[in-house]
Amino acid sequence: HTSGALDRTVLAPLARRGAATGSLHPMQTFSGRGVPQLRNVIFAVEGDRMARRLAQRIARSLGGVPITINGRSKPAYHAAGVLVAGNALALYEAATQMLIKIGFPRRRALQTLLPLIRQMLDNFERLGPQAAWTGPIARGDYATVAKHGKALRRYPREFPQVYAALALLAGRVLSKAPAAPLAQ
Repeated sequence: HTSGALDRTVLAPLARRGAATGSLHPMQTFSGRGVPQLRNVIFAVEGDRMARRLAQRIARSLGGVPITINGRSKPAYHAAGVLVAGNALALYEAATQMLIKIGFPRRRALQTLLPLIRQMLDNFERLGPQAAWTGPIARGDYATVAKHGKALRRYPREFPQVYAALALLAGRVLSKAPAAPLAQ
């Protein structure tokens, strides 16, 4: 099967009948509109030996890169993809809505944010996460972070909650001293 979150155990009835069982999941978005590019995409492969070999051949035939993972790791693997694709999209749309609320037409909001996210991804790829990290938290500018928190009170509660959670997460995963507290 091709579920990102489920391992081969969902195919246990087939395995009991002697079938080779496993899963193959491309770490790629599928919007239902067009066929995504699969060249060089990582395919998580797990299952019994025969199923893994077949899944690896399928991934390679699609131009992908098969990586064997433990079936118990599938939920974390899939959550990583959702965090970067699905949730990043929600963040992007939330930022778009914020700009619209302060008077930007949607087209201008997108024009404002798209180059920002593209440059961030380019910097991440070229420089690595710590060198690419910018903004008030990266600089230790907690006064600006507090101003952001105050401004976000005018938005639905998820906006300030996510901002605060992401600030803590950024400090944890991007800081040179991740165990150090963010606030002074």
